[in-house]
Amino acid sequence: MAKTRSGSKTPEDHLEKLLDDYLERLEDVVVGDAVVFVGPLIYGADEAIRDTLEAIRDKKAKLVVLLETDGGYIEVVERIVSTLRHYYQSVEFVVPSYAMSAGTVLAMSGDAIYMDYFSLLGPIDPQVQRPDGQMIPALGYLIQYERLIKKSREGKLTTAELTYLVQKFDPAELYRFEQARELSITLLKEWLVNYKFRNWTKTRSRKRPVTPSMRTRRAGQIAKELNRTEKWHSHSRGISMEVLARDLRLEVHDFGKNHELNEKIRAYYGLLKDYMARVQHGGVVHARGSYRPLGGI
Repeated sequence: MAKTRSGSKTPEDHLEKLLDDYLERLEDVVVGDAVVFVGPLIYGADEAIRDTLEAIRDKKAKLVVLLETDGGYIEVVERIVSTLRHYYQSVEFVVPSYAMSAGTVLAMSGDAIYMDYFSLLGPIDPQVQRPDGQMIPALGYLIQYERLIKKSREGKLTTAELTYLVQKFDPAELYRFEQARELSITLLKEWLVNYKFRNWTKTRSRKRPVTPSMRTRRAGQIAKELNRTEKWHSHSRGISMEVLARDLRLEVHDFGKNHELNEKIRAYYGLLKDYMARVQHGGVVHARGSYRPLGGI
């Protein structure tokens, strides 16, 4: 927190203290520690989360992560999940607005996901960085390549498309993108089975015992659906809680139905977004006593 030359507190100090107070009230409701992440899942975000968790004293058994992100690198998500699970037996995610792409994979690593009617997750489409520094959706890149290859096999490729295929698609890049896609699917399936489905013991309708193979099969179905570009059409298209339940049969808790929880989430989130706009922070990791802007975002 910044101080004036006289040593008195600045308005930013008071607002960050208020954010701490609001976050503490949320922790009282969820009966656990709370950490907030807002921003892209790029290199440096994992270190900021690690440093924040290391500073929390007298950790509780459960961590609640309030998450907002456009997505990012799946390798960063893997390190974040490993870090969260190093310190906490139970990890739950709250999505007050959106967690897209690799952010969806991150949310799926939780024991539980909390959303409301306004919240959105997204298709699985991790971003990768090209040599020129540009971040692009891996899946969209691969789909476009596969479409052009199919047209070529059918003898329908135009001269312009052939030129584009030769100039724009690098075999080494394609391999990286394929690996990013496969890693996203593999991690999603693994985390669903190990965490979200670990207490799934009976089927909802027939009350049949749930076997390990049933958990694995359901995780595979969810990963496949989230990876279907023809269904979702866009990297940035949001998937609502209602659609997740209806199309993917994924259990999501509606925090909007819990008046006290809804009130605490909205009060904190509203203040955080106002404060970030005031101080022009594009990303942040926040726990009580630790407000860390994400540099370079």
